[in-house]
Amino acid sequence: MIVVEGITKSFGTLNVLKGIDLRVEKGEIISIVGASGAGKTTLLQIMGTLDKADSGVVYINDQNVSKLNDAKLSDFRNKNIGFVFQFHQLLPEFTALENVMIPALIGKAKESQAKNRAKELLDLLGLSSRMDHKPNELSGGEKQRVAVARALVNNPAVILADEPSGSLDTENKEELHQLFFKLRDTLGQTFVIVTHDEHLASITDRTIHMQDGLIIENMPQFEE
Repeated sequence: MIVVEGITKSFGTLNVLKGIDLRVEKGEIISIVGASGAGKTTLLQIMGTLDKADSGVVYINDQNVSKLNDAKLSDFRNKNIGFVFQFHQLLPEFTALENVMIPALIGKAKESQAKNRAKELLDLLGLSSRMDHKPNELSGGEKQRVAVARALVNNPAVILADEPSGSLDTENKEELHQLFFKLRDTLGQTFVIVTHDEHLASITDRTIHMQDGLIIENMPQFEE
């Protein structure tokens, strides 16, 4: 579903990624862990087409995204990749419903279609009573669930999450983690999650350990 081959990336003289090979299957939830500076976020950004590798290729659903021009890449990203960031990055002037609709409208969906899809997702995520609230009227956990709904609105092939629970308290963190598995079970959703949260890493299907720009361990989780 996602295949990464030979990815390298440098910033000036700093070699951040030194040859990354990784495969992610459909419906899989994987975590990427490692110390700060290991290259986790850079890898996630390259997988999400937000940055370009110096060498190597990225395939998503058999599409070599490394060969797409900027316009086609932007369209592909909008339709196939959802993003969840640590600080949700909702637009403050828009309601929860409008924030969720935005990627669908960018993808040229009809407004009625985008609204219906956004309402459906907010309801699924337990936010039906909060649709007309703006971000400053929502709790941290609610804002992050709105961000998840926004990431899902175009039925993406994969959701890439960068420290998605890093700014949440313990209760909201656990609810968000369980939500990822609910979405995998109900929608077949694939997740790649960069995290420092040891508990989240321990419950994902597979944990990718990175160190100094390399994958040093690629381990499935086993039930005792």
